[in-house]
Amino acid sequence: MTDALSLVDEWGPEKIVVVSHRRTGMKGVLVIDNTARGIGKGGTRMGPGVTVDEVARLARVMTWKWAAVDLFYGGAKAGIVADPAARDKEAVLRAFARALSNEVPREYVMGLDMGLTESDAALIQDELGDRGAAVGTPEHLGGVAYDKLGVTGYGVAEAADAAARHQGLPMAGSRVALQGFGAVGSAAARRFAELGATVVAVSTAHGALHDPSGLDVDALLAARDEHGDRFVTRHSPGAVLAPGGELTVDCDILVPAALQDVIDRTTAHEIKAKLVVEGANLPTSADARSILAERGITVLPDFVANAGGVVAAAFAMDARYSGFRPDTSTIVETVSTRLRANTMTVLDAARQQRVTPHAAGRSLAEDRVRTAMHSKGRLPRG
Repeated sequence: MTDALSLVDEWGPEKIVVVSHRRTGMKGVLVIDNTARGIGKGGTRMGPGVTVDEVARLARVMTWKWAAVDLFYGGAKAGIVADPAARDKEAVLRAFARALSNEVPREYVMGLDMGLTESDAALIQDELGDRGAAVGTPEHLGGVAYDKLGVTGYGVAEAADAAARHQGLPMAGSRVALQGFGAVGSAAARRFAELGATVVAVSTAHGALHDPSGLDVDALLAARDEHGDRFVTRHSPGAVLAPGGELTVDCDILVPAALQDVIDRTTAHEIKAKLVVEGANLPTSADARSILAERGITVLPDFVANAGGVVAAAFAMDARYSGFRPDTSTIVETVSTRLRANTMTVLDAARQQRVTPHAAGRSLAEDRVRTAMHSKGRLPRG
């Protein structure tokens, strides 16, 4: 069991709140990591294996993500220990929201992450009687249609294009392998195809589909709509690989866009890509990044590459109490310009400082957070 006090360092967390409710069996946690640049904002996830340590790690990622993209919110994350497919999901979610009514929305605004849907965000608003309690609500309630717009995946592809240009790798004709074909992976695949890249592999929990000559992205999307995640075993042409096989296929750009901790020191020796773009949060271990750097493989950090979602979330935050919907074209345009610019800034700094992009990006984000902490008198005097 994690000792919450052992998680505290110079940045945070500022607050860890563990809540429970006997009747519904609800158990959950909120981690507010650092609010020097603004109130806590990060997704709320639901899963039977959610832990305090996991939520704290993700809250820290949000601290760096907001700072790296230079938007004025703080890092936070929440998690509910429950099966999102259970029949009592609504009761559990409402109990969780009530238990955090002291923190939401004054210190933390809930959002969507693994296991939660747009309807769930609407339930949170309803339970607390406050439109400001959550973002990610359905479009008909004034929410930003994250999945419909595909902002995170779109941003991943935009960042990858900027990184490829930085390395002198033309996107047109580049071979891309994606782990994950959900909201992020599928939107990224669509944008990669628009940019002229060739998608050679995609995967779901049921396996990976690989074709060195290229996969038809539109056909993949149609197959997924028909068969769900099992489409990888029913779609042709393409060879079906075991889950994880997509990480080591011959390609130019690899995008882990599903789970965390999927590229370890063993996998790092087998990767053939020239560029790894972190579409998921925390997909590579520190050891793996060191090995990839030694092999001359650039890894674009998650808090830079997949920040399209937080850019859209910033628009949603501003629109919580507005009677007008945010303009979708402005959101998409801002995702592109912000992520491309941040990618170039981080990669230029990494090259100049002779460090990894993770180290350069972290340094940039830390400087911004430290400056805010200093201005607000949150650092020791001296």
